[in-house]
Amino acid sequence: MRPRFCLAGTLMMALFLSCLRPERLDPCVEVDPNITYQCMDQNLNKIPVNIPSSVKNLDLSFNTLKTLGSHSFSNFPELQFLDLSRCEIETIEDKAYEGLQQLSTLILTGNPIQSLSQGSFSGLTSLQNLVAVEINLDSLESLPIGHLKTLKKLNVAHNFIHSSKLPEYFSNLTNLEHLDLSNNYIETIHHRDFQVLFENPQLNLSLELSLNPVDFIQPRAFQGIRLYELTLRSNFNSTNVMKTCIQNLDGLQVHRLILGEFRNERTLESFDLSVTDGLCNVIIDEFRLTYVDNISGDITDFNCLANVSVMSLVSVHLNNLEHIPKYFKWQTLVVTRCSLKEFPSLDLPFIKHLIFTTNKDPPSFADVNLPNLTFLDLHRNGLSFMGCCSSSHFGTSSLKHLDFSFNGVISISKNFMGLEQLEYLDFQHSTLKKTTEYPVFLCLENLRYLDISYTNTKIDFNGIFYGLTNLNTLKMAGNSFKDNTLSDVFTNMTNLTFLDVSKCQLQQVSWGVFDTLHGLLLLNMSHNNLLLLDPFHYKQLHSLKTLDCSFNLIETSKGMLQHFPKSLASINLTNNSFACTCEHQNFLQWIKDQSLFLVNAEEMTCATPAEMKGSLVLDFRNATCHMHKTIITVSVISVLVISTIAFLVYKFYFHLMLIAGCKKYSSGESIYDAFVIYSSHDEDWVRNELVKNLEEGVPPFQLCLHYRDFIPGVAIAANIIQEGFHKSRKVIVVVSRHFIQSRWCVFEYEIAQTWQFLSSHSGIIFIVLEKVEKSLLKQQVELYRLLSRNTYLEWEDNALGRHIFWRRLKKALLDGRAWNPEGTAEVEDNLEATTST
Repeated sequence: MRPRFCLAGTLMMALFLSCLRPERLDPCVEVDPNITYQCMDQNLNKIPVNIPSSVKNLDLSFNTLKTLGSHSFSNFPELQFLDLSRCEIETIEDKAYEGLQQLSTLILTGNPIQSLSQGSFSGLTSLQNLVAVEINLDSLESLPIGHLKTLKKLNVAHNFIHSSKLPEYFSNLTNLEHLDLSNNYIETIHHRDFQVLFENPQLNLSLELSLNPVDFIQPRAFQGIRLYELTLRSNFNSTNVMKTCIQNLDGLQVHRLILGEFRNERTLESFDLSVTDGLCNVIIDEFRLTYVDNISGDITDFNCLANVSVMSLVSVHLNNLEHIPKYFKWQTLVVTRCSLKEFPSLDLPFIKHLIFTTNKDPPSFADVNLPNLTFLDLHRNGLSFMGCCSSSHFGTSSLKHLDFSFNGVISISKNFMGLEQLEYLDFQHSTLKKTTEYPVFLCLENLRYLDISYTNTKIDFNGIFYGLTNLNTLKMAGNSFKDNTLSDVFTNMTNLTFLDVSKCQLQQVSWGVFDTLHGLLLLNMSHNNLLLLDPFHYKQLHSLKTLDCSFNLIETSKGMLQHFPKSLASINLTNNSFACTCEHQNFLQWIKDQSLFLVNAEEMTCATPAEMKGSLVLDFRNATCHMHKTIITVSVISVLVISTIAFLVYKFYFHLMLIAGCKKYSSGESIYDAFVIYSSHDEDWVRNELVKNLEEGVPPFQLCLHYRDFIPGVAIAANIIQEGFHKSRKVIVVVSRHFIQSRWCVFEYEIAQTWQFLSSHSGIIFIVLEKVEKSLLKQQVELYRLLSRNTYLEWEDNALGRHIFWRRLKKALLDGRAWNPEGTAEVEDNLEATTST
């Protein structure tokens, strides 16, 4: 017997080698064929050579490249994006990127670079974004990038830079828009640091200095400097230092100034609004204050910011905004995530845009007086509004954009009087009240966009949308209709191009609902309970391009499918309950004919009948509908018979091989006296006892043993049948505890039974090598029966027992041997002699 662990190891190795393909040895993942390759964290120590030259995006991050030699990427002339983050790069040689004329983004984050030559970045004629974060850089002077005239963004955050001085080569970077020096070690800012900006006023630079431990800014350091944006967040360790530094920004002209801290980086214990007094001599268009706690002072302390056009307060813990002076010329006020106790009753004549979002504390809306207001965003505040909405609530009749989404209960009772200029109105995910009692939108003839999705609105009044004659987009998903029927509520909405009535529990559609919507382009009716697809409902939608009826309960169609609009480009019918029966074969055939026109037609499955549930609709065959029942029955029986025969052939394959072999070798002469079946654990006994006493004894017997007589290179099963059974007169079965637990031994024993049945002159000799528990023996029922009913030899390890054992075994092996009177007599005499000694 071949050892089980050897067989398992051989099988696993063969399976591995058969499954191994060359492409699996390729460490890079092809994300977008020939365009994007992901080689991240593959333990590479050199640039892969098997990536096509057409690659445009290459990620080599988290490898061990160490050194970038000259022309390292010359094989990739089309490369546009290259990520070399944390590749342990220490040296970048001259012309390392030579040939990358299309590269626009280079990321070098987290590399311990020790050597940069003057030509390290040569050849990058199109580079726009260079990320050199955490590369052990101690000065901008040592970064040889003065020739990168196309550069727009330079990020050198998290380095060891101690000076904000911009080298003279910055005058060559005429396209530079953003310089990130955050999280370095800049403590002092001098006037000379930005001399290059003073000499080149055409530069429109955004400067990020956050998270530097700034403790001194030289007075008038920014005199005559113009920036697009300056960010100073978490820079100062005390309010006094901050106040002094802010005062020394005088002379600066900046479009947007950002002060404050970060969510997880708070350095100031308290913030005094009076620090902004130092901004009176700074020209600012937009001011943003972020993540400030423990504020002292009053909103009137923003006097030096009275002339900014945009004021943004993000996560600023103000007590209130009630006392903003009217003379403040703010045109846009943004208040986001600020802990206000109540909604501010504002009275500001210059405000045009008010964005008050994600402030959870104010319980209800309070009237404001904003006569020039055109844009009002109040989403995600949890506000309630009783008696919405009219111009008196906002103090203006100029409002065009109103967003009340993701709030609380909003009761509409004012009919939007005075708000006739509204073009955008959003109530989604708020709870609307009184919307179906009268035509609440009657005055909004200029409205283009309306979203009342998920507002707990039940449409039981057909005049709910009266007046919306110019509406383009209507979203009303997640609501409900009376009797779960889509009623005729779209009369006179002839300009509608987008309509969403998904998740409205609809079961049917009334006749003529869409007849006036000749300009509709997209109709979403998904996630409802529609049972039929009726083309007549959509016949008048002459401009319709997209119809989504997915996630319904549609079983079949109704009417002529040819009545769909000719303009229709796609229909989505996925995730429905299609009935794949002969009764609906016309509809099913239509699906197959329009498979290119239907969205994901190849994924559409049958729901009924039960025997076709889960099968693809495209696999339905109309021909089966014309097949006679008897033919179907015969076919089913034939399939069962063939399957049974195939199963039997598969199960008894080796037995059939044995039968065929018996025919082949029936007239031949046996070579061996016996084929020995045993467990590999009993091989010592077979070699030292059985072989020695039978093959070296008198008379000598020839045994067939797998380790010696099987032909190399031939399958084990074939050797067992052809070399073992077909060429042996007898079979010796060495029964032991290991034998019963071995699958190969049991397999050989089952073949032996078939062999014995086919060869009437043959026989099986059982040798019980050791006492075997009856419970274990009963696991092989047939073997247990044979041992119970037939004589077998039992090995006993004593002199008398051995004498009887070998005499009986040799006598059994002589039975059936070719007859020779003289030879037989001699053998029997020798047998008697050897057993008597």
